[in-house]
Amino acid sequence: MMKPLEGMKVVELAHMMAGPTAGLLLSDMGADVIKLEKPKGGDDTRKLIPPSINGEPASFMILNRGKRGVALDIKSTQGKAVLLKILSQADVVLENFRPGTMDKLGLGWNHLKEHNPKLIYCQITGFGNTGPYANRAGLDLIAQAMSGLMSVTGEGFGRPPVKAGVPVADITAGILAANGILAAYIKQLKTGKGDYVDTSLLEASIIHTYWASAISFATEKFSVPMGSAHHLAAPYQALQTKDGWVTIGCSTQALWLRLLDVLKDDALLKDPRFIDNASRMAHLADLIENLSTKFILKTTEEWMTLLDQAGVPSGPVLNVLQMQQNPQVLHRQMVMDVDHLIAGQIKAIGCPIKFSGASPASNKGAPVLGQHTFEVLKEYGYSAHDIQELVNTGIALQT
Repeated sequence: MMKPLEGMKVVELAHMMAGPTAGLLLSDMGADVIKLEKPKGGDDTRKLIPPSINGEPASFMILNRGKRGVALDIKSTQGKAVLLKILSQADVVLENFRPGTMDKLGLGWNHLKEHNPKLIYCQITGFGNTGPYANRAGLDLIAQAMSGLMSVTGEGFGRPPVKAGVPVADITAGILAANGILAAYIKQLKTGKGDYVDTSLLEASIIHTYWASAISFATEKFSVPMGSAHHLAAPYQALQTKDGWVTIGCSTQALWLRLLDVLKDDALLKDPRFIDNASRMAHLADLIENLSTKFILKTTEEWMTLLDQAGVPSGPVLNVLQMQQNPQVLHRQMVMDVDHLIAGQIKAIGCPIKFSGASPASNKGAPVLGQHTFEVLKEYGYSAHDIQELVNTGIALQT
């Protein structure tokens, strides 16, 4: 199957998580992603060990499968010249360094667009490339805090702030970057001109506050942490069962009535505190106390069967290992086997987008540092002798 982005050439200068997430998505969809790393140490994610597999960092491998790896010192004159030659034929360059870093190297957008008018330059920063915070360093934790996310995450008002258990700002920023690149690529195909794509961790976090912001825009009040519950609908949260937890989502009155059919509780049906969504939200603590006494009597699987038969959205609360063994997850190829040069065959997260029912994800493992330096530079006209000279002088690394 031909992948949608076959023919797109991407140079990934990004490190850690946000940029590599964007590169991973583009690679899965068919782009030729050349990941460029510094010869000494490479992407900083390579240092996040343990855990490792045969000495290779798990955190690096999961974000960089399917890419080709080149190790090149772009701070050197020769290394910069090599990069510019590669970029002269590229469609996209992707970076997430601190603002100003690429400009200091003479590799910023204003310079590169003259070098290659069709180039799409995508930059991911902490706070965006403009505004009073543009030059600040940003991290996932900081973005979650400043966006309001941490104010609505946790178990209740007055407790210590809690961030999401995964780096949602980093990952979402990578998804937004890939989306922006695709929009710019459509424009490039139509006009032959490139563009500058700018997104940030802060903005990636803010878009997760749609519901919370809608409430505050309408009421001039801020939402508070509600654990697994919803700010606008009830019951919509996790409930403890005899052997674990199950989530139920009664986001409409029709679904609430279906739940009552499962529970077969006339008193609950007639209780004025729970007659409609507004009433249930006003008496949420009483509602959950009532439901909890019922859900604790059956296992998660028993409740799942009953709720599914009634058409009530539900699901078990799984840990990551359980998720990776779930039959739906496996069917959708969200856990896959990939082949790594050193680690061997390992597990990886698959592509969340399918085309014609098939997953486009590559089963090639992440590159070891400098794995494809020779291969890529040869494609761009460098002789074996030239490449060896770059390696001998430390400007490039070939594994």
